[in-house]
Amino acid sequence: MAEISATSFPSSPSSALAFRRSQNGSLRCQNVACPRTISLFQELSVKKSQLVGIGHVPGSRGCKNQAIRAVLSSDEQTVVAADSNGAGLRGKLKKVVLAYSGGLDTSVIVPWLKENYGCEVVCFTADVGQGIKELDGLEQKAKASGASQLVVKDLTEEFVKDYIFPCLRAGAIYERKYLLGTSMARPVIAKAMVDVAAEVGADAVAHGCTGKGNDQVRFELTFFSLNPELKVVAPWREWEIIGREDAIEYAKKHNVPVPVTKKSIYSRDRNLWHLSHEGDLLEDPANEPKKDMYMMSVDPEDAPDQPEYIEIGIESGLPVALNGKALSPATLLTELNTIGGKHGIGRIDMVENRLVGMKSRGVYETPGGTILFAAVQELESLTLDRESIQVKDSLALKYAELVYAGRWFDPLRESMDAFMEKITETTTGSVTLKLYKGSVSVTGRKSPNSLYRQDISSFEGSEIYNQADAAGFIRLYGLPMRVRAMLEKGI
Repeated sequence: MAEISATSFPSSPSSALAFRRSQNGSLRCQNVACPRTISLFQELSVKKSQLVGIGHVPGSRGCKNQAIRAVLSSDEQTVVAADSNGAGLRGKLKKVVLAYSGGLDTSVIVPWLKENYGCEVVCFTADVGQGIKELDGLEQKAKASGASQLVVKDLTEEFVKDYIFPCLRAGAIYERKYLLGTSMARPVIAKAMVDVAAEVGADAVAHGCTGKGNDQVRFELTFFSLNPELKVVAPWREWEIIGREDAIEYAKKHNVPVPVTKKSIYSRDRNLWHLSHEGDLLEDPANEPKKDMYMMSVDPEDAPDQPEYIEIGIESGLPVALNGKALSPATLLTELNTIGGKHGIGRIDMVENRLVGMKSRGVYETPGGTILFAAVQELESLTLDRESIQVKDSLALKYAELVYAGRWFDPLRESMDAFMEKITETTTGSVTLKLYKGSVSVTGRKSPNSLYRQDISSFEGSEIYNQADAAGFIRLYGLPMRVRAMLEKGI
């Protein structure tokens, strides 16, 4: 896990939270700078009923020594909440590590954490192969949002080697189609956040996942598993911000630069394994995805008219080489993404069952992953016997469910992984694949540990297999069916 950068910034001036009384007497939240000179201060006693839903109030549990001050003017009254202990509106945390992307949501979360928990915020960004453009300018964005430090770590090799490849070896596919791209990325990011929290002395971690999705579970189960003492803050489950417009207004009031990038009509998640698309017209399962939505793969109709043949080298169930050239896990996957994308490989359109109970429709692009799954499973047809394949496939379903549900560090998954490692230790060899207009076809496979014997399987004569032996086998194998038929006929 190589650290790219760790940049510290001077703490930005603290701001006070003000509640401005509107014409109808209601209170609304606004961020204002603390005035240097105030002609009139008046200590106010504010009734709890006036502050319901706003935060801590005088006399409430967990709100000690809190003073409420008011700044009076001719046209409005401003009530400023302060805490002599430095606590925020919702309590006090020392330092929080925030999963940070630099987008609108996480940019707004930085001042929100400081305002509501009176804490220092350390932003953390993981490079899991989402594209270097998404990392540009993060230092400036984090500084402008009020972060005290930004840490960026390159997790690409760890992601592929320790998370993607074990799932590949296990044959883990969720609900017949989904190759678990987002599901595998969350635990490696969350694990790194726990590590960073220990490095910087943080007592809490935070994420920008919504309360409707799977990712909140994946992040938090990892936090619980690796450091149960860390507090977890999930702003989307706490704040009053409802949508993008609310977030923009909040950002402006807190002097946080609003990202100028054009808002995509789709919700996307990208890493080295896949790219997911959700939202907009995809929310209706009857709608066909638009052609210009895809980003990692060309339309199969526009793919080259000539097929391309590639050879994947595999050792103990894990891919290690492309066309005879040994490559690192991340490099191998990167090259296969390019090759597969060129041929329109790996497009999946599915309706899945989210962990939180609802169904959702998503479209996934997994070009390199689709190629690797085809190669590994095909080599297993040579190296595993019937019973081993059946048991492995049955466990693969549960393995996929555990990963999808965020239980990466669950002892059950770890135990199943030990089985997968053992059962595939002889799965070594190579597979030749034909890529053509969205399809992956296996054209050849070979292994030094192959259980396939041409001298036995051939239609020509064999000293090992005597065809006459089949008669007795069939009579014994079919005996239960024969007895049942005899009973029905009264024989």
